Amino acid sequence: MNPNPSSFSPDIEAEAALWAARLEGGTLTDADQHALDTWLAAAPAHRAALSAYRDLSTDLELELPALIAAGRIAPPPAAPRRTRSFKIFTLSGLAAAAALAFAFKFLAHESAPAPQSFTTTSAQRQTITLAEGTQVELNARTRLVVELTSTERRVRLSAGEAFFQVSKDASRPFIVETPAGSVRVTGTTFNVQANSASALDVTVVEGSVQVRPQATSGGDPKAAPAALSVGDHLEARAKTGVVIKKLSTAALADSLAWRQGVIVFDDVPLGVALASFAYYHDLGITATPAAAQLRISSRFPLDDLAGFFASIAELKPVLISRDSKGAYTVDLRATRAR
Repeated sequence: MNPNPSSFSPDIEAEAALWAARLEGGTLTDADQHALDTWLAAAPAHRAALSAYRDLSTDLELELPALIAAGRIAPPPAAPRRTRSFKIFTLSGLAAAAALAFAFKFLAHESAPAPQSFTTTSAQRQTITLAEGTQVELNARTRLVVELTSTERRVRLSAGEAFFQVSKDASRPFIVETPAGSVRVTGTTFNVQANSASALDVTVVEGSVQVRPQATSGGDPKAAPAALSVGDHLEARAKTGVVIKKLSTAALADSLAWRQGVIVFDDVPLGVALASFAYYHDLGITATPAAAQLRISSRFPLDDLAGFFASIAELKPVLISRDSKGAYTVDLRATRAR
């Protein structure tokens, strides 16, 4: 088997493609043959590269019509008669076409574009733009892998939370896979949270999406996907099933406040609030049963853990302690006083 042309240096590839095109075009002059022999003798890689590109030229003859039809190679302009100048143009064009055909054959046919991986750590957020124009905002402790092909755009969100502003492309659906289900769109804006293998939350900001949760307790794994539109929030849990509700404008903004580094609690148990900060910062933060039942309503900067603790100590009768391993415990003041 001849070597893959991509294994040679760019200079060798360019020379080999040109010589392959000239050999394909006709008989070489004595001067050209001497130049070719000198080039081949200069290094063993030259002969191997020429052999690879001559094989590629044979493949090109078969694939060129399809490549032109697909718009990957521009056809040469028509000429009234076959002149020497047109022959030179054809040979130069064939050299360029050979390089393009190689890229098409070996990159598009034999292997899909390499998947891209993105990861955020604790207390870190990141915004990325995919090659096709989609913008993705990653919350802390998020892991996703992106695969873009000619037929679909697929993202595997294995953990964390991401906000997607999907570039419209009806010919290539955009699919987000999580351990607890998948989301399918062609172009819209939505948020996906998958902080555990058994939980999925999807919130739609623009357009519509189709969500297919994994089989839940008592659910039908073959059931039709849930269709969500603007303002809809889907919550899927393995034990409790799927719940869909319409969010008010204010509630929608609050649920996405993490994008500005803020978290909003509206009459939630303190234990839930502490769990949110514990996940974001990847720290041990727990509360005694009595303290966990206290309810809070406020906005807090996600990155300011010390400020959060100071605020809840002012809002509620609690004391915060930290052990030698760095874990936090929140307890009622009255309990500590006894």
